[in-house]
Amino acid sequence: MRKVVVTCAGILGATLSLIGSGQAQRPQGALSAQHVLLLSIDGFHALDVANYVRLNPHSAFAELSGMGVTYTNASLPVGDFYPGILSLITGGTPNSTGVWYDGGYDRALSEAGSDCSKVGTEVLYDENIDFNVEAFDGGGGINPAKIPRDPKNGCKPVFPHEFLRVNTIFDLARAAGKRTAWSDKHWSCEIVTGRSGKGIDDLFIREVGTGKASADIARTTGSDDIKVQAIVNQIDGFNHDRSKQVGVPTIFGMTFQAVAVQQKVPTGGYLDSAGTPSALVGSTIKHIDESIGKIVSELKAQQLLDSTLVIVTAVHGDSPILRSMSRKVSEDLIPEMIGENLVAVAIQDTEALLWLKDQSQTAKVAALLSRPENRAKAAINEIVWGETLKLQYNDPLKDGRVPDIIVKPLVGVYYASEKSTKIAEHGGFYTEDVNVPLLLANPKLKGEVIKVPVPTTSLAPTILKVLGLDPQALESVKMEKTPLLPEF
Repeated sequence: MRKVVVTCAGILGATLSLIGSGQAQRPQGALSAQHVLLLSIDGFHALDVANYVRLNPHSAFAELSGMGVTYTNASLPVGDFYPGILSLITGGTPNSTGVWYDGGYDRALSEAGSDCSKVGTEVLYDENIDFNVEAFDGGGGINPAKIPRDPKNGCKPVFPHEFLRVNTIFDLARAAGKRTAWSDKHWSCEIVTGRSGKGIDDLFIREVGTGKASADIARTTGSDDIKVQAIVNQIDGFNHDRSKQVGVPTIFGMTFQAVAVQQKVPTGGYLDSAGTPSALVGSTIKHIDESIGKIVSELKAQQLLDSTLVIVTAVHGDSPILRSMSRKVSEDLIPEMIGENLVAVAIQDTEALLWLKDQSQTAKVAALLSRPENRAKAAINEIVWGETLKLQYNDPLKDGRVPDIIVKPLVGVYYASEKSTKIAEHGGFYTEDVNVPLLLANPKLKGEVIKVPVPTTSLAPTILKVLGLDPQALESVKMEKTPLLPEF
């Protein structure tokens, strides 16, 4: 399994060397822009961009690569939507944002709908907190009865943006009198509005649904297309539905969802460890490339391309790329192994994040999971807890949102329900989850490739610098000493 990962990394470096010169042409730090357009292609890997550009030299991806800086070794803090998107807009990891996943545990909050007499609860901020997850508008927003409550604030519901501990690039842009906009998949994504809840002037949510609906490629692609049109409308100076002329946003963007859907269905995915896409994934990537081409064309038509920094990235990858490595393990196995009396919450995908009811039992649970027979059953590669966990993350005894134990399975393994038919998932820490594309493009830049490791958290302060705002005004940047991207 180790060999497969190394092979993918080698191919990644070799193919991406074709995108640019591979050598720095000149310092790019003098770039300034009036607008930043941030495009996330959920599920996308750096390898996907490399392969597509190599085979499609006249594509939109290739055009942007030719006038941009491509960071081939960019990594997310965790390969999931919440920590992924927050790394891009706050400059921070879960250590400062306090957000690990769309689900988790908070030892200071109380259960949704409760009277706050009990403290400590599962926190779930996914599509199911909508008033109506089946409706394209989500029923109009978040149902307060479905979200946790704060016993220290009159037992009031805690909305996703209030769960965030730090400010965002959107907060700072608005404070500077600039306009902002964002389009996304669930109402829970309103976390991007920032801790104030006022960071986005024009927030457009097109609910992709849950269960079978979220796996409906026609519905998902249609939602992507509507969000692309929203971007075009904003480039033209209107709000997302073109009902008002409001001016072009300073920071705006969207997430594409269709690739992530096609990577998971049994007939989708990839054909080999080199990332050759199946017909389904390939056609979806082509459609997204055409969508980005439409956006770039509109920027040109409005004479805005020169003043806009276009960013292509992703908030998570999906793994495994090699289908033969895909192995599902029941999501019930680890909790049953530990026992209901000990597990408070277990969040599982391509990892298992474990919060315990009694934290004094952490060593006991870690020892239980470490038994050879249990490691084999649950396909466990690494168990992170105690001092090892604290080398990278906040102390769970001092920060009630940090998992007590992190279980990393073998590469290719994911934890899911017995009924799941997925062949891939995300949410973990391995290369295929976290090595996402990071491309910053503008006609004033020269195409180049940078292969040194960079965190995606470096994007947020870089965006602010390009816009002439202070990167150090981001609270996560100050707390975590987040650097700017090389060349900026």
